[in-house]
Formats: sequence, C-alpha cells, structure tokens
Amino acid sequence: MGHCRRGRFGWLALAAGLVLGACTEVGVETTTTAGPSTTTQASTTTAGPTTTTAAATTTLPGPPRGGEAVIGDDQEPPTLNPYALGGDSYSVARLSRAWTCGTQEVDGETLELVPDLVVTLPTVANGGLTVNADGTETVRYRIRPEAVWEDGTPVSGFDYEFTYRTIMDPGNAINRRYYEDIIPDSVAAGEKSFEFTLSTPTLQVENLFSLILPKHQIEGTDFATAYDETGWLSCGPFRIESWQRGQSVRLVRNDNYWKTDPATGESLPYLDSLVVRFYPDQAALLEAFRGREVQAVTLPEDVAVVEEMRQLEGEGAVVDVVAGPTWEHLAFQFGENRLSRNAGSYNLHLNFRKAVAHAVDRQLIVDEVLGGLVEPMSSYVDAFSPQLSGAAWDQYDYNPARAREYLAALCAEEGVDCEAVPPKVVFTATFNSPARVLLSQLFIDMFEDVGIAYEAELEDSVLFFGDTLDLGNWDLGEWSFVGRPGLAELVWWHIMLDPEGPLPAGLNFCRWGTPEVADSEDGWFDQPAGYSDENTARFAGLWDLMNAGINEAELTAYVAEAEAILADQVVIIPLYQRPDAGAAWADTLGGYRHVPYYLGELVQGGDTWNVEAWYRKDL
Repeated sequence: MGHCRRGRFGWLALAAGLVLGACTEVGVETTTTAGPSTTTQASTTTAGPTTTTAAATTTLPGPPRGGEAVIGDDQEPPTLNPYALGGDSYSVARLSRAWTCGTQEVDGETLELVPDLVVTLPTVANGGLTVNADGTETVRYRIRPEAVWEDGTPVSGFDYEFTYRTIMDPGNAINRRYYEDIIPDSVAAGEKSFEFTLSTPTLQVENLFSLILPKHQIEGTDFATAYDETGWLSCGPFRIESWQRGQSVRLVRNDNYWKTDPATGESLPYLDSLVVRFYPDQAALLEAFRGREVQAVTLPEDVAVVEEMRQLEGEGAVVDVVAGPTWEHLAFQFGENRLSRNAGSYNLHLNFRKAVAHAVDRQLIVDEVLGGLVEPMSSYVDAFSPQLSGAAWDQYDYNPARAREYLAALCAEEGVDCEAVPPKVVFTATFNSPARVLLSQLFIDMFEDVGIAYEAELEDSVLFFGDTLDLGNWDLGEWSFVGRPGLAELVWWHIMLDPEGPLPAGLNFCRWGTPEVADSEDGWFDQPAGYSDENTARFAGLWDLMNAGINEAELTAYVAEAEAILADQVVIIPLYQRPDAGAAWADTLGGYRHVPYYLGELVQGGDTWNVEAWYRKDL
C-alpha cells in the first residue's frame, strides 16, 4: 500500500471508508477494501444469507452435515484479537467472521447492513433512534433472545456495556472515534437490552458495536494480551480450536450457535470444522488451490490471474467475480490552478463537461483495462448501496455525435472557431498504475474522434497525491475511492465535493463551488472555484442536511438529489469498480459465494460472510 502524504486527513478517510488512490495504488494488481455492487460470473453455486427464525420449521432437507473445509491465505494473522494492533487486517477479519458477532453484518446477497445480534437495526421509524429536545441522540438495541455465547451464556446488554468500557479504556489501543460521543452516564444495560445517548445526532451509529465481547470471560483479564493466540468465547458458527503458527488456524463447530437455515429450519453450521491454511506467497497459494489442497481462495486483483483460474472451471472449480469496493472516476478541476496544466481549459462550461462524458467509452475501458470482468459504473452510489443507485450517469452513453453537438454549442457560445483551435483536455493520473497508463492511451482516439485536443501528463503517485491533488494543479484527473456498505458511509462520501469545504480544512479536491482560502496552513493557497451557482449552493445545503440527519427516508431522498446534481452537472464521471474475485472447488464445497471484503469499524471477512452455510458435497 502506498503512503498518504497528508496525514491530518487520515482520521477522516478511515471514518468515512474513503481511501484515495495513493493508498490503493498499483492499479489492478492489489486488493483494497470495502463496498460494491455485485455481478457474478461463472458461478455454479449460490447461498443466501443465513438468518434466525424464532420458530423454525423444517420445510426442505438441508445440505449434508459434517466434514471439513480448508481455505487458503497468503497472509497469516498477526493476532486473533480483532481489537488488537493488526486486528483490522484482511486475514484477521476473514477468520473473525467465522467466530465473532456484533450488532450488524453485511448481507452478501444485497450488500446491505442487516441485524446480527439485535432484533432490528435501530431507526427513527422503529423507535430505535430518537433525537431528543436537547439535541442529543438516544440509541436502543433489543438483543435477540436466542443469542448465546459458546458456553451457553446469553449475550446481554451487560456484554455491550463491557465492550463500551473496554473500548474507552485508555490502556487499550482501540480506535474509539464515535464512541467518544457517547455520554457515559447515559449507558443503560439489561439482560437483553442496551441503550445509550450520543452528544450529537449521527448516522455513524450504523458502525458502532460491530464486535461484542463476553463480559463474564474477559472482565478482570489482561485484554491487551490474553486473547492474541486464542480469541475469546465464540458467538459465531465456529469456535477457535488451535493455531499452529506458520501453518494454520483450525476452527470447529460451535454447538451453541443460535442461527438456523431459513430454508430448512436446521441448525447451523453444516460443517464440522474449518481450517485456514497459510502459504508463504500468492504463487504458493494459487498452486495449492490448483492441487486441491484448499477448497477456496481469494484471488488477487489481477485480470490475468482471474482468467487463468477460470480455465479450471471445466475441472469443477467456480470463479466468482464481483464489482469490488474500490472505484475509479474522472474528476474535473474547477479551481484556477487547472490553468497551470491547461491554459485553455473549458471545465467551467457544462456543455464541455457533457461533451467529455459522451466522448468517454466506459464499456471499452472496462473491456480493455479489466478484461470485461465488471460492468461500467452507473453511479458512485453503486459502490456503497447499490439498491439506492439512481444510475444517474447512464444518461451519458458513448455517443461521439452527441459529444460534437455539445462542443458546437460551446464554441458558438464562446465565439470560438473550434476547428482552428479545438477545446483541449490535459489528463493527469499516476504512471505507477498500469491500468491508468492504459486508460491514458485509450483516451487518445476517444477525444480525437469528437474534436477535442488531448494530452496526457502522468506523474509519480507521490507527486500526484501530494501537491497536484492538494493544490488543484490538474485539469482532468483520475483516482480511486473505496466504498463501504451502509447509508452512513454513502452519506459521508459527499464531503468530498462539499462546496463549503475546500482544502486544507475540507476535502473538496475539485474546488467545485469552493470559496477562496487565503493564508492557509503549510503555505497552501486555494484558488476560488471560478463560479458558484444554484447547483453548488443546493449541494452545500444537502450536505449540511445529510450530515445532521438520521432519518433514513429523508437521507435517501437527499442522496438521490445529490446524485442527480453531480450527474446533471457532470462534476465527476464514475468509470468502474475494480473486480474482486474468489475461487472454490464447487464439486466438493457447496454454498460458497465470494463477496468483497470490508475493512474498518464493521469487520467483515469477504468470502466467509456465509461460512455457516457451507457444506461438503462429497460426503
């Protein structure tokens, strides 16, 4: 992973689930995390999310019981304690999904947040969230009656309270952002209830208490060190049996797991055990899969490797390819510093931006750059909550004739002979990413075909994600963000284009509608945006409403309006979500389906999202 130069924005990127391309560099070779729309190809097995039924009744015979699944990883976890240093790594989260539990989880079918330990996720509509007269926000959880730890002890509100106290203990190096907003005296625990009040209303409550601790086991122990090797009591489908360092972690059935298969009413999990085996590198891992030493692997973000693995489909393998959480986009620079790259920039003209949008062949881009593994994005919303996407950028199909019409309108408006002096684009991105280099080459014909002069000025990622991005020294730029599931994360992303939030205080790198900032820290000087209109003013108002709101219906409407503004005004052009893939031997392992991996407050483990539903077909 690359280094993000501006460290003071690190907390914001983490909290929002936003990672600039500087931190997810290397194009399609590395895997980054978090929040996507799904397209599944070459899949021969499917498994829906497992849920709890209060009065389960068997309606269909379930899959065969027993046996063991072995999955591979080229990273060994540094700890089995997700709250410890290194506990937010991919390998830890992949394991954690098999034995931990929390308030919410991600449904791998819909990519929505769904209840785990609680009966329902708290909302304004169901009374779980209340904005009080004094401006505080009260949150209420009702814990499932059937939820128990592996020793049979009920999961209680006292476990929630203990988890809160553990997180807030200064002796534990745990990220306590958002938890600090909980008013300590407001915490109230019951046998199957938990309530607390936040000092300020926030939708980020979605991400709180995603990992709960068993008070009766941990209280009085050294939490910082005691659970690195063993983890704590399980409330997931499996429990940790052993960890042989350098080799594997073995998990066995949690006989007190409380969820059932909604289709059959049968208790879960189906497998007796799960082994995660470690390999020294990616090549060794893939070779182990080819040799059937392991039944499932997460594939690298590399088109060539995915295509190679697909050659095994005739032998019984299945390769699931989904649109991953990392998404690439084009961004217009609206600040005056764009003129340092392109003295004749027409970025402030809507007709020009629409011409560019119709000139860019997004289908060709995904075909050439990603081997057609995913579809072009219809909206940035796809990477966060696909079900909320308005597909607002579908209005800009690849249409060179339409692009030329917009250019003609621009030139007539400006009184310019565009044949003699064509409008120009200067494209800037990083040359460290092969995907971006190829993209810069694909643009040559696209822009020439519509009558736009084109230059590419690629540069090292250290420079691009430093002064170039910070100071707005670009005309048409390209980089990535990372999406995560949930309305909170989708809402928070909009700060990236908040017209009232220019750098250095804000994160509006595009300077869309931003005011002038003089004498800023580090000697920065943010130029004015060049224009402000009713669209930038309305978007700023929408961000204020979203940032202060917790009502889902209202927030959904605000997001839809914001999406429409950004698309209609062509402030950015979403291109694609990087492919995220996994492979399994479907002739022996049933129920497997790969979904992208999420990192942050909500710990989710990629392809182990439904591990309780896996089963051996060869029993």
